[in-house]
Amino acid sequence: MEQSQEREELTLVARKPCFDLPTACPICLPVYIYLKLARIPFTLEFNSIYPDSDQIPYVEYGAYVAYNNENDGVIERLKHDGVVDLDSEFQSVPEWLSAKAMISSWLANAITYELWLGSDASVAYKIYYSDLPWPIRKFLFLKQLYSVKQRLGITKDNAQWREEQIYKRAKMAYDALSTRLGEQDFLFENRPSHLDALFLGHALFTLQALPETSVLRSKLLEHDNIVRYAGKLKMEFLEANSSSSAPQPHSFPSSSAPRRQTSNWSSKPKSKPKREKTEEEKKFKWRSKYFLAAQGLAVLLFLSVMGYGSAEVELEGDDEGFNYD
Repeated sequence: MEQSQEREELTLVARKPCFDLPTACPICLPVYIYLKLARIPFTLEFNSIYPDSDQIPYVEYGAYVAYNNENDGVIERLKHDGVVDLDSEFQSVPEWLSAKAMISSWLANAITYELWLGSDASVAYKIYYSDLPWPIRKFLFLKQLYSVKQRLGITKDNAQWREEQIYKRAKMAYDALSTRLGEQDFLFENRPSHLDALFLGHALFTLQALPETSVLRSKLLEHDNIVRYAGKLKMEFLEANSSSSAPQPHSFPSSSAPRRQTSNWSSKPKSKPKREKTEEEKKFKWRSKYFLAAQGLAVLLFLSVMGYGSAEVELEGDDEGFNYD
C-alpha cells in the first residue's frame, strides 16, 4: 500500500467524545491513541446507536475494515495486517508481554467494575445510552450490568471479596507500572508502543471520566509519575493538533446506514471513493433498520415476563443515585 495515500484515507469509527476525551469509550480510546502515537493521519467518526456492539471501534481503509471483535481487537488486527505496527521490537520481550497482559486483564477488569458497579453508573449512561429513548437505555443498561457480573464472576455471595480482589490487583499493576515507567516518557525503551496506548487510554479515562469518589482513581493518583506521564503524552499527542474547543459527537441515524461525518479531533478529512460494501458492513446496515424496534420489543417482553408491578419496583430501585434525564 502507498503509505501516504493510506494515511490520508484511514478512518476510525468510535463512540462519542465527552469528559474532555476524543472518545470516552475505554475500549475505543486506546485505538485512537495508538494511531496518534504512530503519527498516522486519520479521520475520526462517531457511532452512538449501537451501545451493545462489539464491532466498535473499527478502522476502515478503502475496502479494508478491522473490527474490534476480530483477531484480538483492532490494534492487533492492524499489526497483523501490516497497516501500522509499533511493537515489532517488543513481541518477544517477556517483561513487555507480561505488562501488556496485566493492563489487558487486571486494569481492564478494574475499569469495567468501576464503570458498571463501582459508581452510580452515570458515567456509563453518558457514554453509551444518553442518545437512546429511556425504556431502551434502561433495558440495555440492566442487560449489560448482568453481563458484566457474569464476566467478572460476581455473585451475591462473593461480591465484596471480588471487589477487594479487583482493587488489590489494580494497585499491584499501578505499583509495577509506576516502577517500570520511572521518569521515562514511555514504558519501554523510551519509545511508544501498543503498551503505551493501552495504559495511557486507561489512565486518561480513569483521571478524567471517573468521579472523584472513585476508588480506582484514588489509587492511580498515588503515583505522581503516572499522572505526569498521562498529562505529558496527552498534551503532545492528543492536544497538539486539536482545536481549542471539544468536538461535538455525530451520531449515525438509526434508520439508515452510517454516514461519514468528521470531528475537530480528526486529522485532515478526505473524501473516499465509493466501494462495494463488505458482508460485515451489510450486516451492520441491516441491524440499523430494526435496532430501535427490536430493543423496544425486548423491553416489552421483559416487562411482561417479570410482571409489570415487580418490574416497576426493580427499575425504581435500580434508579437510586442514577439520573437518567
